[in-house]
Amino acid sequence: MIAYIKGSLELKHNDYMVIDVNGIGYRVNTSLTTIEKAGAVGDDVKLYTHLYVREDIMSLYGFITREELNMFEMLISVSGVGPKAALAVISSVPVTKFGLAIITDDVKTLTKAPGIGNKMAQRIILELKDKIKKEQLVETADQVGWPAQTGNDNSRADEAISALVVLGYTPLEASKAVNSVYSEDMDLESIVKNALKSLVR
Repeated sequence: MIAYIKGSLELKHNDYMVIDVNGIGYRVNTSLTTIEKAGAVGDDVKLYTHLYVREDIMSLYGFITREELNMFEMLISVSGVGPKAALAVISSVPVTKFGLAIITDDVKTLTKAPGIGNKMAQRIILELKDKIKKEQLVETADQVGWPAQTGNDNSRADEAISALVVLGYTPLEASKAVNSVYSEDMDLESIVKNALKSLVR
C-alpha cells in the first residue's frame, strides 16, 4: 500500500488537501491539525497515509506525523468508528491527550469531538485498552532495566508507556523512550510529551 505521499501542496480545504506528485493530484482526507501544520500552498509536504477501502469506497487519508496516522488506524479498528469519526477525534484531541484518555478512562476528553457521544467514547476506550497487554509491558520494562513498579500498576511510568503503546509504539520502544526522559517531578502528560519528542528525533 501507499506508505506516504511527498509532493507540492496544491490545495487546502476544511478536511482534505490536494498534493501534486509528478503532475498527478492526490486528494488526501486529513485532520485540522495536519492542515494547520502542512504549510502554505506551493510548499513541499510529506503525509503518512492510509488507503481506506470498502465495498464502494476507496479514499486516501494522510497525516503530518506517524502518531496521527497510528491514532487514525487505531480508531477505525474500533467497531462502529469510521474515518469521519476518527478524523473528528484527531482534529479535537491532541495525540498526547488521546493516549492518556484511553489509559485513564477519560470519556470527557473524547466527547469533545463532534459526533462522539458517551457510548462511542466508552467503546473506543474499552476496545483500545484491550489491545494493551500489561503483562507484555511489565516484561518489556524488565528488559530495558526499568525500575520495578512492584504492586503499583497505576504508576506514572507504566501509564506513560501504555499511552505510547496506544499511539502505535511497541512496548520496547515506549519503555526505552519513557526511561530516557522520566523524572520524579514530571506529571504524566509531560512524561508522554517528552518521550514522544525523543521518539521522533
